[in-house]
Formats: sequence, structure tokens, C-alpha cells
Amino acid sequence: MEMKGTELFVKALKEEGVETLFAYPGGMAIDLFDALYGQDEIDVVLPRHEQGLIHAADGYARSTGKTGVCLVTSGPGATNLVTGIATANFDSVPLVCFTGQVPTHLIGNDAFQEVDIVGVTRNICKYAVTVREREKLGEVIKKAFYIARTGKPGPVLVDIPKDIQQEYGSGEYPDTVTVRGYRPNTGVHAGQIRRAMDVLEKASRPVFLIGGGVNIARAQKEMTMLTEKTGVPVITTIMGKGAIPTNHPNYVGNIGMHGNYASNQAVTRCDVLFSIGTRFNDRITGKINEFAPHAKIIHIDIDTASISRNIQVDIPIVADAREAILKMLEDAKPLPVEEWKRQISEWKEEYPIHMKKYQGMTPQIILEEINKMFPESIVVTDVGQNQLWTTQYLELDEKRQLLTSGGLGTMGYGFPAAIGAQIGNPDKTVICVSGD
Repeated sequence: MEMKGTELFVKALKEEGVETLFAYPGGMAIDLFDALYGQDEIDVVLPRHEQGLIHAADGYARSTGKTGVCLVTSGPGATNLVTGIATANFDSVPLVCFTGQVPTHLIGNDAFQEVDIVGVTRNICKYAVTVREREKLGEVIKKAFYIARTGKPGPVLVDIPKDIQQEYGSGEYPDTVTVRGYRPNTGVHAGQIRRAMDVLEKASRPVFLIGGGVNIARAQKEMTMLTEKTGVPVITTIMGKGAIPTNHPNYVGNIGMHGNYASNQAVTRCDVLFSIGTRFNDRITGKINEFAPHAKIIHIDIDTASISRNIQVDIPIVADAREAILKMLEDAKPLPVEEWKRQISEWKEEYPIHMKKYQGMTPQIILEEINKMFPESIVVTDVGQNQLWTTQYLELDEKRQLLTSGGLGTMGYGFPAAIGAQIGNPDKTVICVSGD
């Protein structure tokens, strides 16, 4: 059966299980809104600004594990998504962003509100495309959702010209899609895992360095089991915080320029650094030639390009964090690291991060009250000192989640992302932390 492009768009969203659409109307997207108006399965959330819209979709995606979906018009509507796309790209958040576009015969003519949004965003998302043939609309949308969700998650952009929206064509929406040149890793190299475990078992001062990839993979439970089984202490990046409960005896703290003394000393003194799901960015490494100078470095990451890009590693493993940890658990055994853990505990006690020298109410006091009063909550931060205080003092476990813009450090992220998190989790308390 033939249908308009707009009708196929709505059908595609339903087929992909989209329940919430963050959308702001405009001339080149109004036909898509008309098609959405005739259905009641997808909730359309109307923001006050497109940048707020995409941050809300980002917060929705991070807090629920679902794909965030956006719809805006062409030109300024599309360009207002750019910062949010870059934010999601840095932090591996699955988003599918639909933009209206001027009719195909006007593209390239400097038409009113025409912007080459694909050209603008190509380097800050996983996939960006303008649909130029009505018969390819369903395939392109299917491809967009597949790419956003698989491998290292991230944002994609689909630009739909107005004439493609209005044109009639096939109403078929594909069940599967093959993307040439895109082969996300789905397995684990058992030999490399065994090799890594052999190195770990011979270590006297090992540490796990955990990044956001473990949280993205929803592998917190498995990571906690791994540290308990081996006894190896855990250090996290800001994005990796919460990979194991922060009150766990094996948890040391954050690493890097915003980390604590014990974590940084442990990385400097360790003999095996077992990293899972981190990019080794400049905020955690400092001077590269002084980072973990005595350690053999093992690096697990789903993104091949992230391995040995900043820090040369000894054992590279390309794999999903959860799948790799499950494989490690098969061979994991208790390691003789008690003396090493005592040394780390001494560093923590000797050089704690606290604000006791300040009079009156401090950020530490506020966050400690949040820990007491809201044990089951989602805490979203903006960017600045508020973010750093939160990542130091907020306690995280399976009942409390932290959302923050890590890689891009996007100012203004907090409040709209908190709204998106609340929409996705209506029964939870969502707290937004802001201010310097």
C-alpha cells in the first residue's frame, strides 16, 4: 500500500518502539507534525528551544537506556541541535535527530532557511544523510536507528526535504538493514581475554580503571562482581563513576585533574592498569609520558579507534564492556592484593577531599544531604564547579544515577536533560545541580 512520506515516518517511529518524541515545529517539518497529530501512541514533547529539546532527548536516553528521538525544522531549527549532537557524540548517547529541509529542487540555491545540516554535523555524529529519494526513506530511517543503537552508541541525523515528506511511495518498513562498511563488534576474543587475565593474575599492584563505557553497557552489576571476585581496586573517570557502588570497599575514587590523591597515586604506582570503556582523554592522563609509567596497560573498548589513540597499550581488546566482563568472570579468582589496598586506603585517609575549613553551608554539605534524603534518584548536573563537587561527593549505587556532560562539557545541559530524565522516569525523583 502506498502512503505519504510523512505517514511512513510515523509508521517507522512506531516500528522502532519510539514512545516519546522531542519536537519543535517549523515550516519544513510541519507536514511531519500533521501526520503525528493523527496518532496517540507517541507522546510529542514541545520544548521552548531546539537546544533544550536535544538535551532533553539526551537525558531521556541516558536515564532510560532507550534511543532519544528529535524532530525540528530546517535552517536555524537544525543548527540549534549542533551542540547537543556534539554532546551526545562525545558521551556515546544514542540519538536519532530528524530535520526538515527545503524541497530537493531548492537545495543549493540559498533558499529561505536552507542549511547544509549534513555538512555541518558530519564530523560530530555517527551518520548524517539527506533523503533524496522517497523510495529510500524507510531504509534510511531503519539504518539511522540501527547505527545509533549498535556498537559504540551515538547520534545520527536524517534530513528529510519537504517534497520527500509529501510524496507518495511504498509503505513498507524494513525489518533489518545492512550497512556497507559498518560492522559493529559483537563478540569477545577469548584468547586476548585469557592473555589479559594472565597478566592481571601476576600483578602485585593492579587497578581497574573504569570509564563511561561500563555504564553505557549497563554492566554495573557485572563490574561489581568482578572487583569482588578478584579484590582489585577500582578507579573511575567522571563518566565511569557509578560502575560499582561508591561506598564499596574496593572503590577508590575519580582519577585525573578532578580526581582524588589516592586514585592518582594508585595509577602512578600500579604495575597493571586494566582499563575498560575509557578514551584516556587529557583530563585523566595529564602528561602522557608520566601516565602509569610502571604499568602494563590492558584496554577494553568497543571502539577500535579509541585503543592506543592517546595511550599506547600492551593488550588491546575490542569488545562490548559487559560481554568482556562476563568473559573475565569465567576465569577470575581472588588475587593477593591486600597490602596494595592497605596502601591505597592510607592515601585516602591522609589526603581526603573535603571542605571542612569553610564556614557555613558548603557544596559538600548540600550533596551529603541529597545522599541522605534521596536514595532513589537521578541527579543531573550542569557544567562547572557544581559538576565537580557533585562527582566528588555524590554517592552512587544501583538506585541512584548520575547524568552529566563529560566529553564536551556543555554549559546549559543540566536543566533540559533533567526534564528529559523526568519524562523518561516519571516515578523517580530527578535533581538538577547547577551553579558555581
